[in-house]
Amino acid sequence: MSITVDGLSHTYHPGTPLETLALDDVSLECGSGEWLSVVGHTGSGKSTLAQHLNGILFPERGTVSVDGMEVKEKSARLRDVRRAVGLVFQYPEQQLFAENVLEEISFAPRNWGIPESRIPALASSALSLTGLDETYLPRSPFHLSGGEKRKVAIASVLAGEPSYLVLDEPTAGLDSWSRRELVSLLVRLKGEGLGIILVTHDLDIALQHSDSILMLDRGRCIIMDTPRKVMEHLQEHPAPGLHLPEIAALSASLRNADPGAPLTWDWKELKRWVVTRTVAAHPHLPGGDS
Repeated sequence: MSITVDGLSHTYHPGTPLETLALDDVSLECGSGEWLSVVGHTGSGKSTLAQHLNGILFPERGTVSVDGMEVKEKSARLRDVRRAVGLVFQYPEQQLFAENVLEEISFAPRNWGIPESRIPALASSALSLTGLDETYLPRSPFHLSGGEKRKVAIASVLAGEPSYLVLDEPTAGLDSWSRRELVSLLVRLKGEGLGIILVTHDLDIALQHSDSILMLDRGRCIIMDTPRKVMEHLQEHPAPGLHLPEIAALSASLRNADPGAPLTWDWKELKRWVVTRTVAAHPHLPGGDS
């Protein structure tokens, strides 16, 4: 089972002076237990794509389907699609509305008809997954910090037990600790069989954890491939607004100087190559032949 996008196009304000082609013939597939990252500069179409995956927006051309259910306006299966695909917005304020965190997180399971007896445990469990404890349940979500609001927004989606999780720039505004917590959570959810679609400008996370990466530029797919293939593409064709993380950038610089250097984002792999090359060039050093 999978989310499948085939030839998707979308235009904002068609037929007006503000007409903008936001997506142009984009295709992708993300299956259960897979992690797809969507990367690109601001305005590349990432958020527009995310909003098509659970029917906030509908295709102008092309198709979007979730586990065989086509995403289209007034479809009898649209409710099932929205239950299967949990979407976490870029700005948590766009999806928070309840008086307290408990009611916020309880909304999705209650809306999907999950028995009321299960909802308190689901709410506590979902909140705990994001690193917040039960003391947050009676608090107003609007009085929390930006990072805490984001965690509550994620918990409110997880409580609905989706099959796929689509996150639009979820690390924005998070400190390094919360960022690591979130990545660990996504790795765990992927291991439990959820499909993860991460919309991000953070190439460090995308390269390290994705099964595949889709790169957009002005609404068009530039490349969709493995992280290593995407990194090779970026080395040869730098993209505006996308910057390789430090280790990957150093690796690319070494590759430019020496074609035998590994192209990697893994500092351990890069260190092994440097040590091996140094020892080969200077065998009298410790670890050499003499």
